[in-house]
Amino acid sequence: MEQLTHYDIENNQKQFPITIVCDAIRTPENIGMCFRISESFGVQKIYFHEASPSTANRIVKKTARNTVNQIQHEVYNNFEALINQLKAEGNTIIGIEITDKSIDIQDFNFKNHKKIVLLLGSERNGIENVDLLDHTIAIPMFGRNSSMNVIHSLAITLYEVTNQLTVSSKQ
Repeated sequence: MEQLTHYDIENNQKQFPITIVCDAIRTPENIGMCFRISESFGVQKIYFHEASPSTANRIVKKTARNTVNQIQHEVYNNFEALINQLKAEGNTIIGIEITDKSIDIQDFNFKNHKKIVLLLGSERNGIENVDLLDHTIAIPMFGRNSSMNVIHSLAITLYEVTNQLTVSSKQ
């Protein structure tokens, strides 16, 4: 067995009909990791709130590495207007959030949706207005803690979404 380097690996690059909306995420590391995870999973675009750290932030740049230049991104200032615009463009708005209506991530059929928006809430308060969402999904957890870092939940969700979409395209 030999450990491979980045230069030894050639990924099967693919883009999925997935957009990420970050609802007022404040931590520069989380913004940077959002870029990195999103690029890794072939996300089309990311929206950040204007109050979030910008791509000019030193920590965002360091954490994102070069992925800031590899994925489309835009800043918004009105959450409700953005969500309504994305809905009008044919997107299904899915919040990664614990609500009384959340569906366990593995039980949600992402293949039934042509264009997907994954919505991430702020680190402290979650998603600003869950009433604007079409669905909410939750990641089952088995420890005492009921939540995890927003970017960890994004990584798990993107794995599940792209796995479902890839499996369906192979059939």
